[in-house]
Amino acid sequence: MDQPPRNPPPAGTRLMDQLREQLRYAHYSLRTEEAYLHWVRAFIRFHDRRHPGELAQPEVEAFLTWLAHDRQVAPGTHRQALSALLFLYQKVLRLDLPWMGEIGRPRAARRLPVVLSADEVRQVLAQLDAQQALPTASVPHGPIARLLYGTGMRLLEALRLRVKDVDFDRRAVVVREGKGFKDRVVMLPVALEAPLREQLAQAHAIWRDDRAAGLTGVHVPHALARKYPRAASSWTWHWVFPQARPAPDPRSGRLQRHHVLEGNFQRAFKAALA
Repeated sequence: MDQPPRNPPPAGTRLMDQLREQLRYAHYSLRTEEAYLHWVRAFIRFHDRRHPGELAQPEVEAFLTWLAHDRQVAPGTHRQALSALLFLYQKVLRLDLPWMGEIGRPRAARRLPVVLSADEVRQVLAQLDAQQALPTASVPHGPIARLLYGTGMRLLEALRLRVKDVDFDRRAVVVREGKGFKDRVVMLPVALEAPLREQLAQAHAIWRDDRAAGLTGVHVPHALARKYPRAASSWTWHWVFPQARPAPDPRSGRLQRHHVLEGNFQRAFKAALA
């Protein structure tokens, strides 16, 4: 038989704070942290703000059924919500619930990818270059798109590139913590060398202005900020594609220079594709 859920923590304990602490202890990314917090809040609201410790298999299945039938979320979104609830019960509430393994997981349908022709790619790149030439443009859409097309990198992998990860001598780019948190090396095509050097020159100007303004620098992963206190403000750790304006770090609250956001490029690409 399934074990009955334990009593919820005292009223003064914030469940979301416990969840956030466990996610960071497990080194989950900020994007995953935000997604898990979102789904746990949705789960609690769906059940009239009852504590998850009071809920069990029927309530979890009712929430997942609502997502699939009423909200008609994609299978990947459905699996993410389930993963968030599994993490909540197993890592935060410390509940050993055998029924968790009995909950069905949706299967994603396999579909053929949409592939642009070489001529269509040239047209899209030309549109992105035209957007970048506008006086109000602040994102290097063209160089990002060419890097994605020429190396096969994922969008977030390209946006997170550091200066030290580009090796012109060996014509290689080091991708740090890609899919599955694995590092890998991709080849840098000769045609991308000039655009990348130009982009690095623009990034260097931004880095120089940040140093003059006394800005904290950029985000440095894990404990490297303590081990190498100057890394965050060094040129080698600077972003290849920095954001035009600094913004508060979502975790520390310090004003820092972030890389270009995914949404900025995605909107530009969608407009160029249209």
